[in-house]
Amino acid sequence: MAACAGCSTAVGTTPLNAERALPFYDSADFTPKWLAGDAQTVHRIRPFRLVDQRGEPFTEADLGGRIAVVDFFFTTCPAICPLMATSMGDVQEALLEDDRVVLLSHSVTPETDTPDVLAQYAEAHGVIFDKWKLLTGPKGEIYDLGRRYYFADEDLGGTRNEDDFLHTENFILIDGQRRIRGIYNGLSPDSIRSLIADIAVLEREQTIAA
Repeated sequence: MAACAGCSTAVGTTPLNAERALPFYDSADFTPKWLAGDAQTVHRIRPFRLVDQRGEPFTEADLGGRIAVVDFFFTTCPAICPLMATSMGDVQEALLEDDRVVLLSHSVTPETDTPDVLAQYAEAHGVIFDKWKLLTGPKGEIYDLGRRYYFADEDLGGTRNEDDFLHTENFILIDGQRRIRGIYNGLSPDSIRSLIADIAVLEREQTIAA
């Protein structure tokens, strides 16, 4: 979905006579859902157990109801991953003091991206541990999450499995209840600006709900 500058705003139409809201997504084609019932029945990211760049366990419970920006990368990637890291760094900088948001980057080569390797990568790219987690773990777990739950690259067409390499520039926006609320091109500054703006929309939504 390289051409998508921010599907939460580019796909579908916000209901008239309402403050701007983000839709919900529950399929790899990212068809937006706006009906009130979708908030209760729509697809959610399942429970998981991974390890961060300090070798500490990280699970869905550690999200603590926070909004998450998610991507998939690998430390030896010479092409798009350094650019994605720069974009995620921009998100980190913009939201550094906002405790309601966490950034999650999953390694798609966990067999070589050990916590020690991720820690070196984190240092090289200005990753702040409390804000931005670099995650590794069993390959099957990461690929299942990436494809069946985050729909990270299934939008390209066709069904994939663990033997097919997961490589995508997409950033996925998850709300505090682990529901997908947007997908963005991690190589596009305009799309990253849309992502940051959409996070503000989600934060307003959470405030109203509380």
